[in-house]
Order: sequence, then C-alpha cells, then structure tokens
Amino acid sequence: MRGVNDNLEILVDSDEKLRFKSEIALKDKVEGLYSRKIISVEAVAYLRGRSIAKQWIIIDEAQNLTPNQAKGIITRAGYDSKIIMIGDPTQIDHPFLDSRSNGLCYSSEKMKGSPICCQVALREIECERSPLAREAAHRM
Repeated sequence: MRGVNDNLEILVDSDEKLRFKSEIALKDKVEGLYSRKIISVEAVAYLRGRSIAKQWIIIDEAQNLTPNQAKGIITRAGYDSKIIMIGDPTQIDHPFLDSRSNGLCYSSEKMKGSPICCQVALREIECERSPLAREAAHRM
C-alpha cells in the first residue's frame, strides 16, 4: 500500500516544498481519506466473487496484471461502477509478461471500440517520475 499512500501524499499536498514540512500533518490528511471512507484499498485477490456497484475502482500498476487477472477485475464491476486501469507498459516487472501480454495492454486492445469505454494514453512527457526513471525505461 505504500505506493498508494505515496501518490495520495502528492495529491493532498501538491507543493513539494511544503509537503515535508510537517510529516504528521501530511500523514493525518491521508489517514483522513481512509477514516472518512473516501478511499479504501484492497488487494486484487479479494475481488473474486464480488460485484462492486456505484464505485470508482482504480487499478494501479495494471501492466503487471495477467490478462486473466485484468478480466477478473473488470468483470466484477457492478451497476454504475467505473474502472480506471493505470500503468506503464515500459515498467513491467512481472517475469512472464511483456508489452503485449500484460493485462493493461490486453484490456486496452480487447475493449477498443466499445461504446462504454474510454482510453487515454499520456505522452512520455506527461507521465515521467523523473529524468532518471525515463532514462532507465529507455535503456533497460
């Protein structure tokens, strides 16, 4: 869950210089999102058998899902739910997946043309973590 909390910290306190001025205040802001039930986090393994209605389901690091896992997640969406799959196919670290066989690209390809789906691809400049991360994605 640390990755989720890292991103939440950036979202709730976007000024990087002030973000770390008070670690306790930052932690309290993030914990408030959980305690007020604005956000809940669950492992993908716990989705089996569920039907999740009227929720936004955000799947981060979807490039590391298998096609079967991606299908398992998407088919759990109940009435009036939205699923957002986020990932970067250049950052796959699953030993048996590649830029074509991963769940994110598989889902994207299979859902193309669906009248109830939308796909957004960001340009490289819009989604880099840092110049070092971009360089590593190209070289490794």
